[in-house]
Amino acid sequence: MLKIGEKGAIPQKGRTTYAIAPHIPCGVVTPELLRKLADIAEKYQVQAMKITGATRIALVGLKEEDIDSVWNDLGMDKGAAVGLCVRSIRACPGTTFCTMGKQDALGMGMKLDALYHGAQLPGKFKMAVSGCKINCAESSVRDFGLIGEPDGWKVVVGGNVGVTPRLADEVAKGLTDEQALEFAQKVIAYYAETATKGERLGKMIERVGLDALKSAVQ
Repeated sequence: MLKIGEKGAIPQKGRTTYAIAPHIPCGVVTPELLRKLADIAEKYQVQAMKITGATRIALVGLKEEDIDSVWNDLGMDKGAAVGLCVRSIRACPGTTFCTMGKQDALGMGMKLDALYHGAQLPGKFKMAVSGCKINCAESSVRDFGLIGEPDGWKVVVGGNVGVTPRLADEVAKGLTDEQALEFAQKVIAYYAETATKGERLGKMIERVGLDALKSAVQ
């Protein structure tokens, strides 16, 4: 069996087949991409196509001997679905499409994805961008979250779901796009320097204190 994440494959129940999740930045697809995924799913007789929580489209039930061929046919990057790294960035439609949007969540999400997707870190690191306080991208339960407000971006850090959910802490607000990107870089750098292996940002904050993080990134 391939190890989890090897060749971008994740062993499935029964450990006889695999799922793969091509990288789809912020979940934005085209008709051509959907046709390609459908054609490949039929060619390799996948058991299911699943839209994941990270807005990827997983191909489930692939044989090990087909993995390389599937990736070659797709011609797409592998989604960072497992491992100690920055996972896919979630983003709502923001001002691009939504009447409720206060900031360009989709544009910001794409920028963060281009900068950080797959970057190796001490633990898994999830990011989300919500265009308004309704928080559709669930920024408040992500390691780094942006929430759009009329006067700019609010930054929240240290959130996560899982067995022990944690709401993110607010650390800044009223930021421009450029300031928000700079803030993300500082938070990620501090986390990379300070966290222990496998430690999520929220757990690190609880260990070192929120004030220590604020001092490091202001």
